[in-house]
Amino acid sequence: MQELLDPRNDFVFKRIFGSEDNKDVLLAFLNRTFAESGEPPLTEIVLLNPYTDKDAPLDKQSIFDIWAKTVEGKLINIEMQLFNKYEIEKRTLYYWSKRYSSQLQEGQTYKELKKCVTINILNYSFIANDRYHNVFHLREDHTGLELSDDIEVHFMELSKLDDQAIPVEGGLINWLLFLKGADKSNWEVLKMNEPTLKKAMDTLEFLSQDREARRLYEERQKYLHDEASMIEWAMEKGLKKGRAEGEHAKAIEIAKNMLSVGIEVSVIAQVSGLSEREIESLKPIQ
Repeated sequence: MQELLDPRNDFVFKRIFGSEDNKDVLLAFLNRTFAESGEPPLTEIVLLNPYTDKDAPLDKQSIFDIWAKTVEGKLINIEMQLFNKYEIEKRTLYYWSKRYSSQLQEGQTYKELKKCVTINILNYSFIANDRYHNVFHLREDHTGLELSDDIEVHFMELSKLDDQAIPVEGGLINWLLFLKGADKSNWEVLKMNEPTLKKAMDTLEFLSQDREARRLYEERQKYLHDEASMIEWAMEKGLKKGRAEGEHAKAIEIAKNMLSVGIEVSVIAQVSGLSEREIESLKPIQ
């Protein structure tokens, strides 16, 4: 039997959680997520960008985030981050705000705006505490009074999980241990705790044995490694705001290289010091 694919690869993650056939898997995962932030369980979820065979791993138009909506209209975005793209908090707020503001059509009032939830699953540590699941809302500093419930941001840090600490009851940690790649000998325990995990595991095993799925996975894995290496290289070069004017040409050259491998403009701006408008102007004319 071939080695299992890594479910932390965003292409594989979306195949498991973001397909119409596996909506029950996504629903179970979300209910365990929201249970930890004190919210009632969901009974139904609508996928706004379900996985299709047209989602090519190297196509810049393919989106491997999962966008979903509840029957009440609450919007949910789930993103798997295998490598650190830096400035994740600013990136999160930027994309959260775009999703939130895009709800309004011309002539609609602000009361039409629905809650937007962002769930970031990170393969690295980011928040300076020992909690593997942190949830953020908009509250008053002294009293904890909530200004609005419309913003909710989750960070799940797989690096903070103890692989040996297999839980004895149901809960989100079972799902996260599966995503982290817990020893397969522990799968039976995880399935007993969370029965819907069996379908996620069966999907992963099927994909791991499928030749075309493995080929697409390897293409995506190479792309993610190349992207991470490019960002690390640019960071090591110290290309950031405040650099000497003489380095401007070098910053442009590196920005072009990063554009060529599909790195987001906002990330390139952070590591190069160039403005997003300047970077946009470097894109080849279609």
